Amino acid sequence: MRLLLTNDDGIFAPGLAALYKQLVKLGNVTVVAPMECWSGASHSITFAEPLACTKVSVEGLFHGFGVLGSPADCVKLASMQLHDGPIDLVVAGINWGANVGINVYYSGTVAAAMEAAFLRIPSVALSVAAADEQPDFDAAAEQGIAVLRKLLPLRAGDVINVNIPLPSLGKPRGVRVVPQATSGFHEHYVPHGTEAGEIVFRLAGGAHREEKEPADTTTLADGYITVTPLHADMTDHKRMIALKTKLDEEVGA
Repeated sequence: MRLLLTNDDGIFAPGLAALYKQLVKLGNVTVVAPMECWSGASHSITFAEPLACTKVSVEGLFHGFGVLGSPADCVKLASMQLHDGPIDLVVAGINWGANVGINVYYSGTVAAAMEAAFLRIPSVALSVAAADEQPDFDAAAEQGIAVLRKLLPLRAGDVINVNIPLPSLGKPRGVRVVPQATSGFHEHYVPHGTEAGEIVFRLAGGAHREEKEPADTTTLADGYITVTPLHADMTDHKRMIALKTKLDEEVGA
């Protein structure tokens, strides 16, 4: 199996190294990742300027390509230029911090997986919940790859979002396939004054809101590994039919 490994925490991030050590058991791994942290970059891409890329060596563990661009840039560049032959699977992670709920839309990790879907390559985004201390990425990688093995084979365009619960909660209670929560998080901005007389704001909070049905946010908090299939097509097809009917009626009136 030919695998592409990327992330949004940067090519030197410990989560990527931990995941690499597990992925080589599945096949040939090519690493193409940002040179810097792109957490929260969502699906940004570089098009107004050249995209710089350099070969790097990480901890004597692997040689990869460091890109001065976003996670989505890395997948696009790898598939079109850097990877020798077709890619069978793209894996993004391990991200330091869960990517659940509406954070899925902000995530550079998930964006990398979604870029693979645009290119008709199956992909998995892998993240681990984190508090103030750095999580045990090696343990998270083992747990994530165990889930990945059960998911294989994936179809072209599949995007699977996998999140590992806080290591401090102990061994995961199991694996649950759940939908993405969309009720958001309890967040607020904290204002601060500066010496220049400006007011700056820092986003704070972040606890998830309760959901009527089990979802990725609540299930992850309960100590389960969450698996959520995502889709690149954002079209609301049911609403599209209703709107078409409504417009056809108005035009015909």
